[in-house]
Amino acid sequence: MTDQMYIKTNVTNVPNERGYYGEFGGRFVPETIIPALDELEEAYAEAMADPEFHQELAYLQRTYTGRPTPITHAKRLSEYLGGAQIYLKREDLAHTGAHKINNALGQGLLAKRMGKKRIIAETGAGQHGVGTATAMALLGLDCHVYMGSVDIARQQPNVFRMKLLGANVIPVESGSKTLKDAINEAMRDWVTNVETTFYLLGSALGPHPYPMIVRDFQSVIGTEAREQIQEMTGRLPDVCMACVGGGSNAIGLFHAFRDDEDVELIGIEAGGHGIESGEHASRFSDFDISRPGILHGTRSYVMQNSDGQIMETHSVSAGLDYPSVGPEHAHLRSLERAFYTMATDEEALEAFQKLSKLEGIIPALESSHAVAEVIKRAPKMPKDSVILVNLSGRGDKDLDTVIGILGQ
Repeated sequence: MTDQMYIKTNVTNVPNERGYYGEFGGRFVPETIIPALDELEEAYAEAMADPEFHQELAYLQRTYTGRPTPITHAKRLSEYLGGAQIYLKREDLAHTGAHKINNALGQGLLAKRMGKKRIIAETGAGQHGVGTATAMALLGLDCHVYMGSVDIARQQPNVFRMKLLGANVIPVESGSKTLKDAINEAMRDWVTNVETTFYLLGSALGPHPYPMIVRDFQSVIGTEAREQIQEMTGRLPDVCMACVGGGSNAIGLFHAFRDDEDVELIGIEAGGHGIESGEHASRFSDFDISRPGILHGTRSYVMQNSDGQIMETHSVSAGLDYPSVGPEHAHLRSLERAFYTMATDEEALEAFQKLSKLEGIIPALESSHAVAEVIKRAPKMPKDSVILVNLSGRGDKDLDTVIGILGQ
């Protein structure tokens, strides 16, 4: 893959010119933000047409992020399960330990190109905050990260990393004090300081053009993986799997395979304590409380009560604890091109331990949800079939949480 072809945006024809993925997406924001979104969309289009932008981003991804990240054949896990062969796309080996750095570097270069010196971001599990703080330290930009106080308490290592990297971490005490509320506060900041501030949104959600921009910067995952898996196995995978919170790591993997109809795309949401409990973040598994609505400037599936009030969510993983989902995922589901299921906290914790013990790879709790689905599905598949899993991050950040649940 050459530097000039770092980002391929021609796999699909979505979004349309108004930012819609079918019936999902769009812009639902105050009028004061529209000029900033127009400015961002224009700057992004110019950057995508500029070979020098692609070259600079590709150079940083190669020499700073450590791309391409490898694919690992999880041989012992495959043998243990006795079915499909399991391959892991190792985003946990990217600099900062997760896929978030891909988007942070891309948007950071875009912000610098636009002359913005103040960067704000939101974070749940802390990986987007760390990725943003890292990229801004590299680029010399002022960084402020909003984070719910609940997430701060359970992600202390990442909070310290952000501060060490020079970011100002701003606790959010409103609402459920998690990712949803961090996004609320970041958007309030942006509305107030829209002329001087660049909002570096971390997932494939929000008003257009953010879902498209994040998808494109994360599409390097799928572009690499598509080439790598064919080199390793001689063919495309039967199934691609990834966890889905807002949806950036999943859409980054899915994008390169979307036109390959024989490749099944599976997203795994946070099942929390189970659908019946009501304490989960599974937008596509509980249609009693999840239906199309508007949150954070975009139309997608939203967990809401009968009055349209946003429901509180639960997940053992801070990065999946979000009441909505990126609009392109809602569109893929409506087309039946991608399918979505869920893993409970208990299943994710079991997968966390299983991958650690069998492969020497400690996954993030977010990624463990995808591994949990592999554990369910692989034994039912032929031994010559191939599952490709996006291992979106490593589990260092989650050790305190896991210790607290499982004990010493």
